Amino acid sequence: MTPMPIISFAKFAAPKKGTAIVLVEEGGALSEAANTCDPGKAFSRAFPVAEFSGKSGSVVEVLAPEGSPLDRLVAIGAGKAADLNDYGWLKLGGAVAAQLRKAGEVTVVVELAGAAAGGAEAAKLAAGMLLRSYSFEKYKTRKDENNGKDAPAKPAKVTIQCADPAGAKKAFSDAQAVADGVMLARDLVNEPANVLGPVEFAARAKELEKLGVEVEVLTEKEMKKLGMGALLGVAQGSVRPPRLVVMRWNGGKSKDKPVAFVGKGVVFDSGGVSIKPAAGMEDMKGDMGGAAAVTGLMHSLAARKAKVNVVGIIGCVENMVDGNAQRPGDIVTSMSGQTIEVLNTDAEGRLVLADALWYCNDRFEPKFMVDLATLTGAIMVALGQQHAGLFSNNDELAERLAAAGTTTQEKLWRMPLGAEYDKLIDSKNADMKNIGGRHGGSITAAQFLQRFVKDTAWAHLDIAGTAMGSQANEINQSWGSGFGVRLLDQLVRDHYEG
Repeated sequence: MTPMPIISFAKFAAPKKGTAIVLVEEGGALSEAANTCDPGKAFSRAFPVAEFSGKSGSVVEVLAPEGSPLDRLVAIGAGKAADLNDYGWLKLGGAVAAQLRKAGEVTVVVELAGAAAGGAEAAKLAAGMLLRSYSFEKYKTRKDENNGKDAPAKPAKVTIQCADPAGAKKAFSDAQAVADGVMLARDLVNEPANVLGPVEFAARAKELEKLGVEVEVLTEKEMKKLGMGALLGVAQGSVRPPRLVVMRWNGGKSKDKPVAFVGKGVVFDSGGVSIKPAAGMEDMKGDMGGAAAVTGLMHSLAARKAKVNVVGIIGCVENMVDGNAQRPGDIVTSMSGQTIEVLNTDAEGRLVLADALWYCNDRFEPKFMVDLATLTGAIMVALGQQHAGLFSNNDELAERLAAAGTTTQEKLWRMPLGAEYDKLIDSKNADMKNIGGRHGGSITAAQFLQRFVKDTAWAHLDIAGTAMGSQANEINQSWGSGFGVRLLDQLVRDHYEG
């Protein structure tokens, strides 16, 4: 596995060896600290030749610069200083990480000629470096000429020079907690299903106890006693038993109601008897992206000691084809007592969430519930892979989520709910059916879930297009993106910490 860079912070000083990376805002002017890295004025000759103006994402590299003890000088365009928000600094960190290559010692100068860059900005840049550096290579036993040729044998030692190194170190503690949560979620999504089953997923969640999270794992026997017929119906076709994992972080006042996050954890989805086509089925190892995000979020909140009470619940099952698997036409009874006619066994995630949501609401009476699920292909038809679908019964919660999505660039787009859609899941043979027909599939899935939340403020995030296989960007080169961790951490940070 490609080693993560080892990051430290320091005051400005001319670097003596290795690689120096400087930031240049649009217009091409070097800051005072950046100039000290280039005593031979190599950039002044290189910039015009490369037509480098500091445009965002542009790069100029000078090898063995004349008159310098350095091996390499790199200038990275920062774009317009006014556009450098939190996400902009994360992206710059990603651009820096892309330039590490085989470098052993690296100095990054976080100073812009015409804009302030303090400890918070340096910390964001460092977090972006971590996120971009992530790769999932644990099952690769060899490297060939097309696979990992640029991977360093040892982690790069990166010194980030900034105006406030003490403040940067303090801010990085929080930023690293969130980055670690994202990378945990990526690891979980990237794991093959033969390694990460429901029991193994629960064991990974149990490791959060080291951070102070209370973790409770409900077995099949306990779920039967609770009447979770919807979740157990999905699991009955697999030899691997289901688990419901309850994670609690008590960082707020004891009397404060918790906020709650619920994740779909289908570790592999064959579709069941309503089997999926073979092409692309291997991607269904990622059908637990919602549960991965909730687990990563709980890691982040606990690691940064968030001052809030949080419940995270994940329903972990495997949906397989077997002589014991549920059939189209079966009727199951959910924990709520409502009956469900299962017309399509591949619409299984909503069955898992139905019992998980009801259990969460009934036991914890939270301020709100947000569920995350790789629920429908229909949301990808509607929104592509640039936005996740947002459905909610509460305008304030929806607006706060959308704002957090804008800040983190884990973007959401609100979709409709309504009685006209709800009637599409009424059944002649039970209280409801688990599909609503060809049209509006992501909406009818959300309407189904809404029947299990009562009057509690609730939002459903359909992350089918964003949690796995999404387009690579400046801070993610992984198939599993970890989508949702930064988004929900921002939501909690902005509105719910004491």
